[in-house]
Amino acid sequence: MLKTWLTEQVGIKYPVIHGGMGPYSTNNLCAAVADAGGLGIISLIGMGVQHSEATPVDPVLVFGEGTTEEYLEKSIAFVQNKTAVSGGIFGVNCPVSAEFMEAAKLLIDGVISIRDRDEDLKKRLKVIITSAGDPVPWAEHIRKTDLIWFHVIPSIYHAKRASKAGVDAIIASGHEGGAHISWQPVHSMVLIPGVVDSSSLPVIAAGGICDGRTIAAAFALGAVGVQMGTRFIATQECDFWDVWKQGIIKSSDRDTLVGRGMFGPMRFIKNKASLKLVEKTALLLPDFLKGEPVELNEEILEIEKAGFARLIDNDESGSLILGGEASGRIDDMPTCKDLIERIVADAEKVMNSMPEHCS
Repeated sequence: MLKTWLTEQVGIKYPVIHGGMGPYSTNNLCAAVADAGGLGIISLIGMGVQHSEATPVDPVLVFGEGTTEEYLEKSIAFVQNKTAVSGGIFGVNCPVSAEFMEAAKLLIDGVISIRDRDEDLKKRLKVIITSAGDPVPWAEHIRKTDLIWFHVIPSIYHAKRASKAGVDAIIASGHEGGAHISWQPVHSMVLIPGVVDSSSLPVIAAGGICDGRTIAAAFALGAVGVQMGTRFIATQECDFWDVWKQGIIKSSDRDTLVGRGMFGPMRFIKNKASLKLVEKTALLLPDFLKGEPVELNEEILEIEKAGFARLIDNDESGSLILGGEASGRIDDMPTCKDLIERIVADAEKVMNSMPEHCS
């Protein structure tokens, strides 16, 4: 059994988190991962569309009619009820970028308020993950609660900002991950040990992790747990549409592209829609290749909105399908329980066999 800081601190069986992917609901996925002994995460980004243009979807298509506050209340209640028998542990993920600031304040305040009114939630909704922004301005806000706080970072510089904010752990996410990635291409093999060496905080590894060998590698690099996004999309319980799941399963190791997205660069599965987005990004190429932020123009924004909307229609060529480089190593769609048990067992086998390979 893999026991680490993450399992002991959070109270989960396995040191595995699923990414707070959006802009769609992850409620079913969250419940399934929590039931299986991992840390399930409710993605909040899609709930904030009424307060931020950084969320390119119609929330009614995902959550039905309602307000941001109602979406949040219903999502938390859904996961709480779904995991009542197992007593599964879960949390929330919220971007804190400048573009999402108004929505983030509303959502994080809402989570704290809902949790404070319910003793069961105080015991089981234990984690808040912030991402895609500076955590320091949120320190006073989050540290007044007993929530365990993780922040997602793409570099050693950002890890230092997270340490300054007083987070409990850092999620170091390498450039090979899907969806939002950094302007500067620092990949997991460099990022994770660099953050471990430069910070006294526990480090959770993300980016390119999808099976037992990559989990074992993350532990060898000094991580206390792993976060997986792309691998959990291709599961039976994932809320996302079949075109998204099949896009990942059908991909090879050369089938992802990076283009300008909502909060910066984003990694997509290669198809007609992502090629169109990358072509428009290429017009901004000098700064983009230098790792410098480039403006999000209206033309790219419209391509992105249309591409995300077509996921709902299972449009294979017209959808923008988010996915990491690990897509090329994923070829099945198990239940979350089977996946977690399999990859953790495989990781233990790899780690136990290391002395034989290294003697």
